Amino acid sequence: MSELARIQRVAAYNLCLGSDDRLLVVRLSERTEAPGSWTLPGGGVEFGEHPEAAALRELREETGLVGQTAELLAVDSVHRAARNGGDEFDYHAIRIIYRTTIVGGELAHEADGSTDQAAWCTREELATMPLVSTSELGVRLAYARS
Repeated sequence: MSELARIQRVAAYNLCLGSDDRLLVVRLSERTEAPGSWTLPGGGVEFGEHPEAAALRELREETGLVGQTAELLAVDSVHRAARNGGDEFDYHAIRIIYRTTIVGGELAHEADGSTDQAAWCTREELATMPLVSTSELGVRLAYARS
């Protein structure tokens, strides 16, 4: 029996909650493992990049918005089996989530990336949408106090 390939990914995400209590989410594109599902804006930390800078870079790339981090909310870890085409591997994700305030830019959709739509959604809308575990965690964090 051969051992599965192991992949570890460190990613940083933004939890942006508007004054109207809407959460900013992005839809995963066909290029991802879960196309059509929604997640928090964010993504992989590049080698040598600070996670906070990665979160803000990804926010700009995926939504067109400029943010300023307000606080570190959570560091989460997920370990699971995963597939890419016919290949199965052992996957470990470390997810760093920042509360981020929007300070500029205009909402726009990413072209040719891992996401294809950005939207501000109410808690009720989010309850009816397909969410990946990162956005489920984001919803819990966003509305924990309400």
